[in-house]
Amino acid sequence: MNQTDTSTTLGNRLSFWVVLGFLRLTSVLPLRLLHWLGGGLGWLFAVIPNRSAATTRRNIAACFPQFSSTDQESLARQSLKGMVCTALEMGKAWMLPIEGTLAQVTEVEGLDALQAAAKTGKGVILLAPHLGNWEIFGYFACEGIASNFMYQPPKSPQMDTLLRGVRAKSGVQLAPTNRKGVALLLGALGRGELVGVLPDQVPADEGGVYADFFGKSAFTMTLTSRLAQRGKPRVFCGFAQRLPKGKGFKVIVHEADAGIYDQDLAASTAAINRSIERCVTLAPEQYQWEYKRFRRQPDDSEFY
Repeated sequence: MNQTDTSTTLGNRLSFWVVLGFLRLTSVLPLRLLHWLGGGLGWLFAVIPNRSAATTRRNIAACFPQFSSTDQESLARQSLKGMVCTALEMGKAWMLPIEGTLAQVTEVEGLDALQAAAKTGKGVILLAPHLGNWEIFGYFACEGIASNFMYQPPKSPQMDTLLRGVRAKSGVQLAPTNRKGVALLLGALGRGELVGVLPDQVPADEGGVYADFFGKSAFTMTLTSRLAQRGKPRVFCGFAQRLPKGKGFKVIVHEADAGIYDQDLAASTAAINRSIERCVTLAPEQYQWEYKRFRRQPDDSEFY
């Protein structure tokens, strides 16, 4: 190993220990304090020029053209605050014992239907968009259900080990975002288990089609559509909404738009985005507008 490789390895290890310390510290701080800190740091993100703020404002302007410029800016600032709050909440999602993580949820809506579907043995697909705290949502919604979630392995081996450990603390099995992972999900559905997917990530070339999302064309993954066409799984969509004044989270679950079961991929993916929109509309300030959701366009034009 040369000097450059040694320096890189040491740098990666140092970064990992800094992240681990941050997670452990935030895991024991009161939620209300974390949200107060999130408000201050979110304000800084709003007033200091940066990529996250620029992307947020661009996305909101495209998705909510009916809003006045003042309302768009207000939503953008709330979203940047939510972005920071989500990061500050990861310690409570990952580092606490599972009982402590689940205790963060203080209100529930619609979960009974998902649990009933899981008991039929026909399989369940759960869409968990980047809204509210999707980590806490996954833990809570899947409690007591044999579950499998697709995830993107990080480049750092230490972070991958940490991520696999904390996400699997409730017994959830992880499937990597590759062909092997897809095969694992298909096998899980065949056994009548729950499969969790983050449906609002931009997929690789062969894994998506264009579908409307808040009036804008978005390259949308077809994985959920293809999974829904295998057997007779029920598809749900939900999130954990951040409650004010540090009062925890409200888990909300809806049955997905029936169009998801359409054999036509264009119709099915459009229904996926409608299902996400329904959730986002309930708490638009908690959606991850900082993500470049529209970076791919049908005419190859640059949106950002």
